[in-house]
Amino acid sequence: MSRTPPRRSALRGLAAVGSAVIGFDPFTRSRAAATPGDGRPHDIPELPELDGSLHTDEVSLSAAADDFGHIVHRRPAAVLRPGSVADVVTMVRFCGEHGIPVAPRGQGHGTGGQAQAAGGLVVETAPLDAVGPLGPGSTGVRVGAGARWSDVAKATLVHGLTPPVLTDYLELSVGGTLSVGGLGGQTHRSGAQVDNVLELDVVTGAGELLTCSAHRHRDLFLAALAGLGQCAVIVGATLRLVRAPESVRRYVLPYGDLRTFLDDQRLLVRQRRFAYVEGQVTEDPSGTFRRYVVEAVAYGPPAGEEPDDTALLRGLRHDPSGVEITDLAYYDFLDRLASGVAALKEAGLWAYAHPWLNLLLPGRAAADLAGRLLDALTQADLGPGGVVLLYPLVRARVRAPLLRMPDDPVPYLLAVLRTAPPGDAATVRRLLAANRSAYDLVRAAGGTRYPVGSVPFDEADWRRHLGPARRRLAAAKKTYDPRGILAPGQGIFRRPERRTGGRRTRRPLG
Repeated sequence: MSRTPPRRSALRGLAAVGSAVIGFDPFTRSRAAATPGDGRPHDIPELPELDGSLHTDEVSLSAAADDFGHIVHRRPAAVLRPGSVADVVTMVRFCGEHGIPVAPRGQGHGTGGQAQAAGGLVVETAPLDAVGPLGPGSTGVRVGAGARWSDVAKATLVHGLTPPVLTDYLELSVGGTLSVGGLGGQTHRSGAQVDNVLELDVVTGAGELLTCSAHRHRDLFLAALAGLGQCAVIVGATLRLVRAPESVRRYVLPYGDLRTFLDDQRLLVRQRRFAYVEGQVTEDPSGTFRRYVVEAVAYGPPAGEEPDDTALLRGLRHDPSGVEITDLAYYDFLDRLASGVAALKEAGLWAYAHPWLNLLLPGRAAADLAGRLLDALTQADLGPGGVVLLYPLVRARVRAPLLRMPDDPVPYLLAVLRTAPPGDAATVRRLLAANRSAYDLVRAAGGTRYPVGSVPFDEADWRRHLGPARRRLAAAKKTYDPRGILAPGQGIFRRPERRTGGRRTRRPLG
């Protein structure tokens, strides 16, 4: 096992990085003089002792320079494993004073280097994983940013409660999905996960610990929810809870026609027949992606009524010969991907590159856009273990301003979850180029992207993507991250300072 260098040595390494990145010595303002003649540096600022630890060993840095995508590799100078929220405050404040980039990292499930910080500090939030407690009559639960949704669900179900919206894969961190949005099959009813947050505990880029909500530091609250980590590190959240069902009934409905599939999905979410609606696209015998499946779930008591199959399926135009109906315990339904993920890991496919494509299509053009993209898709483009999701949302339920949605009452999420062999750089480049072409097609029709995937993006793209919401985000970043140190891997804003002719000049964030 690698030995972690002393904290002072780790800080000295970060200090050197700050000097290289910013172009000036970050310690010239320290009280002590520069390195004296004995060769020992005396200008390293003293920080309070950490409850956790700083790591600069090879294993830690290599892990932080990778993610689930296995495409982008930006090596940090150090990794913080906090023993408390106070550690995050201490180190973000230190990095802010010296212009060192900082990126929070949950489960590392990004696919494009979003949680990486070249030459900076990666803050692993996994140790901040507390959940609860819940008391009688609770309508919310306070959790740490590093808590996984599986742990949140297990803890709240003991009390007959559940978060209203969960992603399909439960082993993601709360802080990670709240930084992006958090979409799932319940979004058509209850919005995204960010729409079900009562309060956030955050550490701003200035190193200030704040609690924010719709009524307190509202600008920061709105900038942190789906804000891609630009203004603050989420360290905790109070999540809304609703009554949980004890069991669910799951319907798998096959379709052979794309437009009929989309129209029936739209009908289901408008009529709110089911608690959960998603859809998948798979290959037909000819090798083309023209087999469609609606996955719909009705909740049983006490959260819902006993499902009535006839009423729930009335008027739908699926192929009745292929219908599957299954009753499951609620948590078994939530965790239904666990066995498949275990199989992917055993087969080595979890370590493949994941150049994912996640787009939000305007409903009015969904059939045309999805048809064109799916007609061009081959199994080689999807890769082994890859999945295509296509399902509707309800725009009025998604209220977080930074979760950019098409201007359409029923947009659709199209997720092409590709895989590629590790080390096959040529295939990855080809798939990234295909992702970009798909995004350009969708954007021209009024669509957007859900920014968890791998679409080559620059600052101009972010300006177009954020639209009028960018002005408010830029204002919040100036206020709460004035040195522009947070989440550089997203590439949304340029660093606010640069070295020019021996002088520091400020670049506008707006």
